[in-house]
Amino acid sequence: MNTPHVVALGGGTGVSSLLRGLKRRALDISAIVGVADDGGSSGRLRRELGILPPGDIRNVLVALADDESLMGRLFQYRFADGDLSGHPFGNLILAALTEVTGSFDEAVREASRVLKVNGRVIPGALEHVRLWAEREDGTEACGETLIASGVGACRRVWLDPEPAAHPDALAAISDADLILLGPGSLFTSVLPHLAVGEIAEAVRGARGLRAYVCNIMTQPGETDGMDAVTHLDRVLEMVPGGVDVVVVHAGELEPAALAQYAAEGQQPVMVDVAAIEARGVRVAAADIAEHDQAVRHAPEALADLLMPLAREGADRRAASGSAHPA
Repeated sequence: MNTPHVVALGGGTGVSSLLRGLKRRALDISAIVGVADDGGSSGRLRRELGILPPGDIRNVLVALADDESLMGRLFQYRFADGDLSGHPFGNLILAALTEVTGSFDEAVREASRVLKVNGRVIPGALEHVRLWAEREDGTEACGETLIASGVGACRRVWLDPEPAAHPDALAAISDADLILLGPGSLFTSVLPHLAVGEIAEAVRGARGLRAYVCNIMTQPGETDGMDAVTHLDRVLEMVPGGVDVVVVHAGELEPAALAQYAAEGQQPVMVDVAAIEARGVRVAAADIAEHDQAVRHAPEALADLLMPLAREGADRRAASGSAHPA
């Protein structure tokens, strides 16, 4: 049997957690990572050196690297003092590789080799962009940092300017047996990919199975009060008909953790299966949450739930005559 090809589109901690589980499975993995980050070390390097933001790329590279790799731990080491305070070593390596090779794209490829990454890491675009969001009250915010730190749920996002998609990203989506949107911040990690028109069209026309991995908790400044079907609706507005399955958590969550999250304005994302199915989308549900003080996806449990979907997608592509060559 051919190895299923899984493509994950996202950024931040959500997709990194996803990839940590998938990399231990018999899968061909491609991770497509956004380039709109403007905060922290990434924002500083973007402003000072004019490079694309390396932070999300770094996190995904490390997530797909050998767990015991000294280089992986080194990439995540963050300087605490002096002029380098706040910079992770990996961000500086990617910045240096960009200058040495003359290409951010080549820098990511070289870093992948250094880390012995299990899969491919692909920037979604190679142009500088700004992320904009409109909130439900009609106000607008520019930049991931301002969007995430604002008040109230968002309604839509767009990129200025809208970039061309990386050709390798489009090829990976076309070749994928399973396309994963999320998990991660809906308006600053997931939907920005679909704000690239070519990527949205590629997802819409893909022959593989397309799954949206819904967050377990709402996120202040982005998805306040939103249930799972509202999350899905925002995705479908950007890529009509572009989701076959919604992956959701089903099970108890730690009461102490929920109390802590509630104090920060976060609630569990409620799931109405009938409402999701009314969109022509089916639900894949399981206990996929960590059982500790952080309410997040458990990498292994999520991978267990996704593996049958990857095989289903491979079968679907085979039936359509677009399977990978043996």
